[in-house]
Amino acid sequence: MTSPQSPSTFDDGIALGSLFFVGNATMLLRVAGLTVLTDPNFVPRGTDVPLGYGLSTRRLTDPAMTLDELPPLDVIVLSHYHGDHFDPLVEERLDPTIPIVTTPEAASILAGKNFQRTLALETWSTHEMTGPDGVVRITALPGRHAPGPMDIALPEVMGSLLEVWRYGAAGATAPVGDPDIRLYITGDTLVYEGLKEIGDRSGSIDLALLHLGGTRVMGVTVTMDAEQGVELLRMIRPASAAAIHYDDYEAFKSPIEDFVTAVREAGLEDSVRVLRRGDSLPL
Repeated sequence: MTSPQSPSTFDDGIALGSLFFVGNATMLLRVAGLTVLTDPNFVPRGTDVPLGYGLSTRRLTDPAMTLDELPPLDVIVLSHYHGDHFDPLVEERLDPTIPIVTTPEAASILAGKNFQRTLALETWSTHEMTGPDGVVRITALPGRHAPGPMDIALPEVMGSLLEVWRYGAAGATAPVGDPDIRLYITGDTLVYEGLKEIGDRSGSIDLALLHLGGTRVMGVTVTMDAEQGVELLRMIRPASAAAIHYDDYEAFKSPIEDFVTAVREAGLEDSVRVLRRGDSLPL
């Protein structure tokens, strides 16, 4: 499996863009001259975060940066409203004027907590942003957080497709042709039939970021484990993929070593990597 670079700070000097892995499902992306944050989770190790219904899970790791170290943000992409993806520290201290692209359920909850620019996306709807170097289109993709009827008890979840067009010739002001990159962020989903539509509708995926961990809530697995991660790779067939969301909380029960083994046994090790907190990737 390939190894990412590991600089100590967020690198925004790459022409097309860069990705910095903060921890859990939190990433900083620099694309089209815009700074995008996903699933903000900045509580330190030892903190309990709520999962609803009186349940909680304890953080086992420290994020690679603190909330105070964030650069100015243009948008947040939030896969769903859960304490390990939008934690109490973030609720208390995040600038409430930052746009948050998320599910209708999460948008409604956050609007009730005085976040002023929540943007609700139904599945397959889009939000487009223009930056100084190009355009980013965010599309909400299918996701299912739990099997069968239990899915109703958990928050609605979305995957995200980020498509980036760079401005080419001098004076260009709009995207032309296919995007320069397609980035798929799975969100906290299990593998199910509805995900096949992503491969059919989204075009070729350059990089897939997999929320793994085999999270268990009330005895039920609610995020992909090692085997489901490989199943999704075979279903979507991205050019490359990276594992995130796998060891930060007590609720995670599928060790990342199991995913590494499953990837190797599937013959996919040349296109898959594991991101460690503080790792950076050029896009």
